[in-house]
Formats: sequence, C-alpha cells, structure tokens
Amino acid sequence: MKATVSLILLAALAAALVFPLTGDTVHAQAPTGPQGGAQPPQGPPPAKPPASAPPQEGGVTIAVDVPVVTLEVVATTQHGDIIPGLKKENFRVVDDGVTQTITNFGPTDAPITMVLLLEFSSRGYYNFFSQVGKYWATALFPNLQPKDWIALETFDMKSRIEVDFTQNKEEVIQGLYHLYFPGFNESNVFDAILDTVDRLKDVKGKKSIVVVASGVDTFSKHTLDQTMKQLRQSDVTIFCIGMGRAYQNFAEMNGGMGSMQRMNYLQAENQLKTFAQETGGFAWFPQFEGEMPGVFHDVAAFLRHQYSISYSPTTGAKDGRFHKVKVELVAPDGGPLTILDQKGKKQKYQVYAREGYQAPKSGVGD
Repeated sequence: MKATVSLILLAALAAALVFPLTGDTVHAQAPTGPQGGAQPPQGPPPAKPPASAPPQEGGVTIAVDVPVVTLEVVATTQHGDIIPGLKKENFRVVDDGVTQTITNFGPTDAPITMVLLLEFSSRGYYNFFSQVGKYWATALFPNLQPKDWIALETFDMKSRIEVDFTQNKEEVIQGLYHLYFPGFNESNVFDAILDTVDRLKDVKGKKSIVVVASGVDTFSKHTLDQTMKQLRQSDVTIFCIGMGRAYQNFAEMNGGMGSMQRMNYLQAENQLKTFAQETGGFAWFPQFEGEMPGVFHDVAAFLRHQYSISYSPTTGAKDGRFHKVKVELVAPDGGPLTILDQKGKKQKYQVYAREGYQAPKSGVGD
C-alpha cells in the first residue's frame, strides 16, 4: 500500500513539475535558493508536532523500501551550479551493475524537514566547538522558508532535543542563544547521528540532518562500521559542516597542536565526508565564519533542487545484501549528456545520490 501511495503521488509530481528540455543539451545555472531572510508567519507560532509524531506535510514518502527504491538526486556542474530542467530520460540508474527501469520521476517540492545537530561539548581551547559552532549555525536561517520545519539538537556525551520541530525559526534561534555552558568534554558524534536518524524514521517528507561538528568521536557506543551500516538502511540525507580546520587555525594562535591531534582531525574530516557521501549529501570544511552564509545557501539549494527517482530492482530485491547504486546523466538516446554554462562552455558535472540501500531479507517482515 505504501509503495502504491508513493507511486501515485510521485506520478502527480512528475506530471506537474517536470521542466522541459530542448534537445540533448542542458544549461546549468547558479543555485537558486531563497533570496534574503524568510520570516516566520505572523500571529501565533504554529503548533509543534509532538516528538512521537513529527510533521507530516511533505506530501511524498521518501523511502528506500524494496521492492520499490526511491532516491533523491541532485546534479551540479564542477563549479557547484545546480543543473535544472532534467527529464526522466536524462537519468540512468544502475543497481549492483544492472541498469534499472525508472518507474516514477519528478522534481520534489515538499517542505524541508531538517534537524540541526550541533556539537556542544567543552573540548578545545576556550570551549571552541560549543561557542563558535552555535554562532556559525545562525547563518542557516535566512535560507529557510516559512513552510520549512526545523528542530535543534545538541550533543556531547549524549544528544538532547533543544527545540522540537517548528516552523517558527525565531524559536530555534533563541534556542541557540540560550546554549551557555557545555557539560561534558565528550563528543559522541556516531551515537548522536544514529539517535537522530532513529527519531526521524517515521517522519515523511524531505528529511535531512545538518551536522555542525568537529567530527571527532571520543566515546560512542557505536563504531564507525556500525554507524555506516545503520545509515545505509535509512532514508535521511546528511550534510556535514566540519569545524576541524577552523579549530586548527585557532589552535595555532593558542599554543599549537600536536601531530597526533592533527591526525585525529584529519580522520574526523574523512568520517564526515563518508557520512555525507553515503547518504547523498555533501560536506564542507570552512575555515572562517564569513564562509557560512554560502555554505548554508548551498545546503538549501541542494534540498530544493532534488529529483525523486523510483524503480523496482530487477534482481535481489530481498536478498538481505547492501546494493550499490549508481546514478548517471545521459542524453535521451543513451549517449553522453552535454552540459553548457551560460557562456556556452562545456561543463563537467557531478551527481549526488545515496550510494546504495540495504535490501530486506526474504521472509523478514513478510
């Protein structure tokens, strides 16, 4: 029944929202996220959905259930410009080496449902991560629209819901400003991400987590391998904003950093990249506060220019294995798709989609 409802809704979206293409050439454009600050609706703030029943306004169930697999896909040029106006015929999906038939396709137009997950620990010189991170995070809000939902969570030894899902952005901003003194020196990022993914499992819509953290894990119950295995079974896109490079710059002015610490932050950066890559998101590693408006503009642009692609795996739909998925851009005749910039210059491009899904095992849940 879930698959049927998703197919009907996705078909309606495809019919109403797909933009036309002319020929086999596509012109890229800069990301067109919302301009300026989006203000909350006037009057009393909308009621928060309870923690057990987050917002249901998405309209489209985004899932990686089999035998129907649904992927959220973004295509950009090598310079990061969004590629608009793509058709179903411009995508090829390969599941474990086998080309699939796309059954439903269309741009997604649901409101954003986002958790801002912020490291708030006492690690670093002068509590760097807790104090700097919360001010960096304020650059997110001019890129949100009144219809979007956002929640604020923090973590050190464990994760905490500071502000539950709301459309009142001022409520979340005030939640950030009221974060004063971190309680612990731990930064259990693996546990925090998995706790947040678990809270989002029943939420419908365009779900994402924006992690603002060093990426260093100090004491999690879950290992990196366990974290990756669970992320492969989720349908949440993760965007990571790593603070490690900025902290290393800061540390150089306050006594320096040892070689072992540098290795820890390099490993942490690779972990954040992996979380984003596996789930179809992206990772940024800014060094200065002035980079943050552009970073959060890109986060919103990614979420507002996704294409939703569905297919039924031709083999191994319930083999219990992790299926590697690759999404490619092609011309309608199956040949290479040419992408031109505004000056008519040929551009290389990148497709962002989750790297695969964990198929259920036959007999489990049947």
